[in-house]
Amino acid sequence: MEKIVDLENTKSVRNMNTAIALYDEMINKHNAMEAVNKYLVPEYIQHNQSIGTGAEALGQAFGYVGHRHPSSRVEIHRIIAAGDYVWSHVIFFNLNNDAPSDRGTAGVDILKFNEEGKIIEHWDVLQEIIDPSTAANTNGQV
Repeated sequence: MEKIVDLENTKSVRNMNTAIALYDEMINKHNAMEAVNKYLVPEYIQHNQSIGTGAEALGQAFGYVGHRHPSSRVEIHRIIAAGDYVWSHVIFFNLNNDAPSDRGTAGVDILKFNEEGKIIEHWDVLQEIIDPSTAANTNGQV
């Protein structure tokens, strides 16, 4: 994982570590409700319209994914932290299936933090990873 953060900025480092922990606990370890209760404010604002707003809605959504698709996971490829914001380039695997051949969905998440280090807002952009043999270039997803 490539990390871009000013190591002397304790707020940025804290927020980056919180984002990494959220992904791991919520998605990889399938402890969604525990993770959102730990890392998000209850009134968390969700901008992805596929998921309800609020920490509980996010926990329920990923709790469902983890229950339905026990092989679901996320890999973080790049993470950038600056002040109250963290940007993550990730690949989500098996969110909608359990196929070992799932190429995943590439995403960029933007997380906004409050002064206490809790996540208060989220935006994302998601892109299905297509078969490389049909790709218009060889740049890949990472």
